[in-house]
Amino acid sequence: MFNFYSLFSGSSGNSLFVKTENTNLLVDIGVSSKKVENALSTLNFDPANLDGILITHEHTDHVQGLGTFAKKYNIPVFVNQKTLDAMPKQKDKIPEQNIHLFTIEEKFEINDLKIKPFSIPHDAANPCGFNIAKDNSKISIATDIGHITNGIIKNLENSKFILLESNYDPEVLMYSHYPYSLKTRIAGPTGHLSNEEAGKTISYLLTCGLKQVMLGHLSKESNFPELAYKTVVEQLMANNYNENSLSLSVAGRDATSKEISI
Repeated sequence: MFNFYSLFSGSSGNSLFVKTENTNLLVDIGVSSKKVENALSTLNFDPANLDGILITHEHTDHVQGLGTFAKKYNIPVFVNQKTLDAMPKQKDKIPEQNIHLFTIEEKFEINDLKIKPFSIPHDAANPCGFNIAKDNSKISIATDIGHITNGIIKNLENSKFILLESNYDPEVLMYSHYPYSLKTRIAGPTGHLSNEEAGKTISYLLTCGLKQVMLGHLSKESNFPELAYKTVVEQLMANNYNENSLSLSVAGRDATSKEISI
């Protein structure tokens, strides 16, 4: 068993859940502790049985409920030093013995899972995505990506499933109510990934064994789930793939996704 669920995904908050026979992990807690508890309860899962929480970066939509949740349930937190130092309010709530530091690009293990954090371009202290592998199967989580780099592609290759950012549509962003400075940040090299770039990335990765993709971290103001899906499918078709080349879904902002089995 190697299963993935998106609990929350979007510019207003993110939390993901990975489950095997022996290991249960959250990736980020960017909503309140109570919301995560409620989401896990819909899966009939007791938060006390979590083995760890992986943290991608310190922005509020990824760590809002981290300290409260980790302290309440005595859960180990896996984070890099720069990110930890950049979120003092959360750091102060987590018992010191529950803080486990990792180095980006260096693998570590949690029970039957092999984890590799990899660098992403985003305007945070030391942001990362994650490869999570069990036996010969690998899944990847990559959001908050200002642009796709060769390093990101290399880490995403040979993944059977990816949660990939599809944050905005350039035209919708242009006409959104965001101030100009925020529009520039989102579309900049350390901001977020557009629907079109997500589609191009997926099209390439289909040559490397990719079977399932969930589009995530959609902007509430400058994207729509239907538009993200349509744009990615159009990119697949432009690269001579059809819609049936992979299982494609969109993560809900406030709704737990269907189970993804790897």
